[in-house]
Amino acid sequence: MKHALIIAHPAARSFTGAMAKAYADALAAKGHEVLERDLYRMGFDPCLRPGEVPGPKGFEPGADVQAERELIKDVQSFAFFYPVWINSPPAILKGYLERVFGMGFGYGMVQGGNGPLLTGRSMISFSSSGAPKQWMMQTGCWDAMRKLFDEHFSSVCGIEVLDHLHFGGIAPGITAEAVEGCAAQVRAAADSHFGRPVQAA
Repeated sequence: MKHALIIAHPAARSFTGAMAKAYADALAAKGHEVLERDLYRMGFDPCLRPGEVPGPKGFEPGADVQAERELIKDVQSFAFFYPVWINSPPAILKGYLERVFGMGFGYGMVQGGNGPLLTGRSMISFSSSGAPKQWMMQTGCWDAMRKLFDEHFSSVCGIEVLDHLHFGGIAPGITAEAVEGCAAQVRAAADSHFGRPVQAA
């Protein structure tokens, strides 16, 4: 099974990156194919171009978007890794969703309007914040983020949401032991959803 790990953190070494590595290692140990898309390291451009917006004169995705779509077109499960800033994912991730999962890939024209093009795929998210998750829930930002970046996105594309694991209260001085404890939860999530070893063809 092919998985794409979409990673959005500007630091090469980060809590977000450590969680992505834990997930990748757990999947690889079961024989899954893992494709890592580290957006900052890729230098991905999140800015949607005027010509990429569907309109009466048509549209055409940029060459970088076309290449990215070709690379992930056969991915069966998408995993998103990101910190929460100002109660939402980093702009680079939002731009990735807009450009790559937009018209012609995530959804397309069907009779009567737009329809999902990625049915039969799944997604799982791993996020973190300096604020405790309980605070996010009390203030409503957790529900708002989930509705936009999990529920709405998955519905538009036809992707099944498997889980969203969030780590709150992640401070810059987090200990190695605490990071490992969180990584163990990430590995457990991978095993829970994709624990059966992949049979060789």
